[in-house]
Amino acid sequence: MYAANIGTTRYTFRDLRELLAKATPLRSGDVLAGLAAGSDRERAAAQEALADVPLTRFLEEPIIAYETDDVTRLIIDTHDRPAFEPIGGLTVGQFREWLLSYETTAATLSAVAPGVTPEMAAAVSKLMRNQDLVLAASKCRVVTRFRNTLGLPGRLSVRLQPNHPTDDLAGIAAAITDGLLYACGDACIGINPATDNLAATRRLLDLTAELIARYEIPTQSCVLAHVTTTLKAIADGAPVDLVFQSIAGTQKANESFGVSLALLEEARSAALSLGRGTVGDPRSSNVMYFETGQGSALSAGAHHGVDQQTCEARAYAVARKFAPLLVNTVVGFIGPEYLYDGKQIIRAGLEDHFCGKLLGLPMGCDVCYTNHAEADPNDMDTLLTLLGVAGCNYIMGVPGADDIMLGYQSTSFHDSHYLRQVLGVRPAPEFEEWLGRMSLMCDAGGPRLMPVRVGNRLLGTAGDSVVGSTVVDVAGNSNPETRNPK
Repeated sequence: MYAANIGTTRYTFRDLRELLAKATPLRSGDVLAGLAAGSDRERAAAQEALADVPLTRFLEEPIIAYETDDVTRLIIDTHDRPAFEPIGGLTVGQFREWLLSYETTAATLSAVAPGVTPEMAAAVSKLMRNQDLVLAASKCRVVTRFRNTLGLPGRLSVRLQPNHPTDDLAGIAAAITDGLLYACGDACIGINPATDNLAATRRLLDLTAELIARYEIPTQSCVLAHVTTTLKAIADGAPVDLVFQSIAGTQKANESFGVSLALLEEARSAALSLGRGTVGDPRSSNVMYFETGQGSALSAGAHHGVDQQTCEARAYAVARKFAPLLVNTVVGFIGPEYLYDGKQIIRAGLEDHFCGKLLGLPMGCDVCYTNHAEADPNDMDTLLTLLGVAGCNYIMGVPGADDIMLGYQSTSFHDSHYLRQVLGVRPAPEFEEWLGRMSLMCDAGGPRLMPVRVGNRLLGTAGDSVVGSTVVDVAGNSNPETRNPK
């Protein structure tokens, strides 16, 4: 039992799970689940009680039973006690103060990350203002590598997202060209297929592999098919760089996605066996890409009475096990039933980024909302700015900010250049060098787009352009040695 007094009223909370839920800043998903505090006073009381909880309590009182949930077992069984030791004597409130202190540096946070559990991260975030989440996250640096180096200080990367409602190769190639001309794509060229099957996935993998090889682009591709489809593609000899999967924070929620920890391990091993990474040892490349989002466990009826933000943080334990290249919350995608308006989306985006970084993950964010949410592009500009200051590893680049296949609003190619001008952040170093060679970006006291001139290699001629000959090669060339460059 946990308790705190607000004035003359005493509020009690039967267990750690209820305390975490009641301490969470207001959001529609927790109200929908019947977990939210009944008033601001009750929420303040829960936060006061939570501040006094020792961090060790989260190791003693699992919020989902160890015996019935493999994510709980993963969290407990892989907890790094030596890494936890420097903070082991702190309460949640003291942990917040420690995170914000001048003395706590990036190196310090990297060292303790394996000792921080998702519940500890979620708990301390519930006591933090938005500026606290920005400051603490800005101290965390998580660097990953495949064909380039992501997450370095002073860098911001972009996933180029050229989705098409019919997986039309010419339409996708045109969107890729547009994004590259805007200097986007260093996080990855990542396509959500309209149809999740082997044939469609293979065509998209062949297209992106051919583009990357032809123009010697130091980036990686990913077709965001289900992990089982990607495994089939690997077995079929497809040029798979990254394996994608949506994940959640409970075993039951992951089962609703059709995945297990064992399946994810199988996929990672299969991707590593291809040895397609070129930066560092390809046998240990970061080959996984995970997406998450608050509300996924609740929408699957798999939250076990745990608030959605804590469930989200638990998904990061799953991601951490597989040393991913990329992880991002698709923060406003699930809809207003879980995050009602711009204010709730902004708060959730900052929480997710902070918790992921604190746990040692290369966090990005899809700064987004659905058309039926009480949000607009100005809200997204605010979140984008805050995440830029917080050191977010990457954002999305969607043509016109409007994903015409998935039907939601995200960030556009040009939005990255707002942050590059305001904050001076650059693309990944290998990608920035390539942009210079391609006469697409220069250093003019900071990263700056160059005018695209007739004859630029990416545009080529009518017979030798990204949209022309590459699509013809991929769609019509029957020679596998030509279609699938390694």
